Amino acid sequence: MSPQTREENWNRFWKLNTASRFTQKSWSKIRILQRLENYLRPGMAVLDAGSGSGFFSEYFLSKHCAVSSLDYSQDALEMTRKRTRGGCEAYLAENLLDETFGTRFAGKFDLIFTDGLFEHFPLSGQKIILDNFCRSKKPQGVIATFVPNLYSWWEVVRPLVMPGIHEKPFTRRALLDLHRGLNLLECGGLNVLPFALSPERLLGRHLGMILYCIAK
Repeated sequence: MSPQTREENWNRFWKLNTASRFTQKSWSKIRILQRLENYLRPGMAVLDAGSGSGFFSEYFLSKHCAVSSLDYSQDALEMTRKRTRGGCEAYLAENLLDETFGTRFAGKFDLIFTDGLFEHFPLSGQKIILDNFCRSKKPQGVIATFVPNLYSWWEVVRPLVMPGIHEKPFTRRALLDLHRGLNLLECGGLNVLPFALSPERLLGRHLGMILYCIAK
């Protein structure tokens, strides 16, 4: 898929889902926030890479962080700008496959966060993006990666609710392999069931809707 087609698909998706469930708080988002809490402090520089609706950028601002929101889709960036009321430090229309990104933002971020980013790129692209992240984070900066689980029920229904958006979900091993060489702080799975009570600790790492890895 060409970069232009990918951007057109994402712009179409966000135009159709401006006020949909994808922009609202959900149990999966709540669980992601719970995992992030231990790594946030006021004043830290955060990159929300693939900001989408701006949900997480808004959250980072509420924690008094200096937020840079990045997205390839101009429509997504506009949604983020509106949701955050222009309060982010920067709104970046960047292509993370550009290998100069890591140089241009070298050593800038305390936390680099992604939710639903890496699965939209082939392995070669994933490695370029992670290398850019490693170069653009501070020496003790943290990379927090959240991706869909190949073995989740969500992968059965996702093509029906996200037509035109292609992705390759992860296994736990593939996620760990991508982060090989980094200092792994924690890894697991989230949202086995979309309810307040869900057996995360028992089944999340295998059947959870989302897999995550936090490393530095």
